[in-house]
Amino acid sequence: MTVAEAATAFAALFVVIDPIGLAPIFVALTSGMTPRHRRAIAFRATAIAAAILIVFALLGEGLLNFLGISMPAFRIAGGLLLFLTALEMLFEKRTQRREHNADAPPPDPSVFPLALPLTAGPGAIATMILLTDGAAPLGTAQAIGVMLAVLAVVLALFLLASPMERLLGPVGINVTTRLLGMLLAALSVQFVLDGLSDLPGW
Repeated sequence: MTVAEAATAFAALFVVIDPIGLAPIFVALTSGMTPRHRRAIAFRATAIAAAILIVFALLGEGLLNFLGISMPAFRIAGGLLLFLTALEMLFEKRTQRREHNADAPPPDPSVFPLALPLTAGPGAIATMILLTDGAAPLGTAQAIGVMLAVLAVVLALFLLASPMERLLGPVGINVTTRLLGMLLAALSVQFVLDGLSDLPGW
């Protein structure tokens, strides 16, 4: 992989994963948590996303085929699951749950929806499969390195969540959560539409 190819791969993954767009979603999903808990979630989410993308980089689409899952079905499933999170954000179900269970540990969004499907979503998985399809071991390792560089940007922005929350304030967080819930709902519907459009006969 040349420098130009690596730059192209970085740009493709950066656009698909969208670290800048993920940062405010992370703030909304971890609102009210302590900085220590928030940092733990940030590291865990990016590590899990990296592991998922590495698995697909090494095993490719053959893993989904082995399980009998097509990429369109994977996109549709990711969209439906993401829609549930969007509804919770729109109607403040997460906040209400935290208030009703003040003594219980706060929900952990590191695996779902942060790692999957927001960071290591269908688009990122498909991009990794395309980048490593037919590549030599060195090319695969370079593609993984590029992906890790993008996830490093994601982690850095996640770690800035506390200053962002202080800047927004309670009202700003409430407005941002509702707005991002609407955007997530639209994104989830787009996942489903993309999956449906890729199905044979559609």
